Amino acid sequence: MSPSYDVIVLGLGGMGSAAAHHLAARGARVLGLEKFGPVHQRGSSHGGSRITRQSYFEDPAYVPLLLRAHELYARLARDSGRRVATLCGGVMVGRPGSRTVAGALRSARTWDLPHEMLDAKEIRRRFPTLAPAADEVALYEARAGFVRPEHTVAAQLQLAGQSGAALHFQEPVTRWEALPGGRGVRVHTPDDTYTAGQLVICPGAWAPRLLAGLGVPFTIERQVMYWFAPAGGTAPYAPEQHPVYIWEDAAGVQIYGFPAIDGPDGGAKVAFFRKGTLCTPENIDRTVHEDEVRAMAAQAARLLPTLPGRFLSAATCMYSNTPDEHFVITRHPAHPDAVTVACGFSGHGFKFVPVVGEILADLALTGETGHPIELFDPGRLTAAPVPGGVR
Repeated sequence: MSPSYDVIVLGLGGMGSAAAHHLAARGARVLGLEKFGPVHQRGSSHGGSRITRQSYFEDPAYVPLLLRAHELYARLARDSGRRVATLCGGVMVGRPGSRTVAGALRSARTWDLPHEMLDAKEIRRRFPTLAPAADEVALYEARAGFVRPEHTVAAQLQLAGQSGAALHFQEPVTRWEALPGGRGVRVHTPDDTYTAGQLVICPGAWAPRLLAGLGVPFTIERQVMYWFAPAGGTAPYAPEQHPVYIWEDAAGVQIYGFPAIDGPDGGAKVAFFRKGTLCTPENIDRTVHEDEVRAMAAQAARLLPTLPGRFLSAATCMYSNTPDEHFVITRHPAHPDAVTVACGFSGHGFKFVPVVGEILADLALTGETGHPIELFDPGRLTAAPVPGGVR
């Protein structure tokens, strides 16, 4: 049996790599286990860009975590030498009573966040790529922008390794168990069996299998990201001129998108925020079909008439959803002395990656955190969990 570790981190995507980084930086002996290779494209931490924003329409309770994540992204960039985040400004567009606009405004007012409210005429003047309807408005915040998922994961793995973490790739976990008497955990892989005082589980779309005993009814959703070459070229879509955006139409359908962040050949990325199809990591359809491209182009053209000039490429990813679309971050209710979990990020988690890593390190090493995570208690979703891990 391999030597015991202080903490084993299961899953080294966005959240797991952040946990490994923060734990190792605090001097813990860390083992990270990942089913695939480093910075892989099989889960949820890929696709070139993710929106970061602070006027959070989902719930004002997220704002303190977003403010801390902003600080930690800056530290991650400094310590790793990688550009992981860019603030280019962002607009939340829709009718005044829409969840996207009204929810963002509620968070901005609750936390006194700098913002502007723009009518349709002002949106078109400030951002000529956007063509909102006459009855649509936008909340603009200068501190919105995008983070780079692959760069972020690579930076966190880099720093975790530099702090002494052992990172094992292509080594899937087949089973884990909490040892009786509060003696830690045992983790099994095809290669070895490991023991540690603590286990941190960041399973992404594999949550239904790895955390079956948690009792949370996760659903896994196939999502598609699209890149188009705008008609007339990418210059008007440069980050200096074009913001990140989330637009909600009158039917409640949301799309989100980015500037052309990879130059004239990269195009501009856009996607539906929801509107995915149920899947599992094993049966997800990785092929993007022509009717999907047409539907995306038609929806995007209603706000950005020049965006779907020419389709360039598409990629799939997975959302791991909870019923209320809020996260699960907690000590495992059946194993509160040994196991910490972070899952169910429901398509809006990546902007929180570094602060989630900080929270997981707090919980694994001290059993508590000063960050506000009451919203993420799985008790809101389920009755008492069934003891045990992977079966």
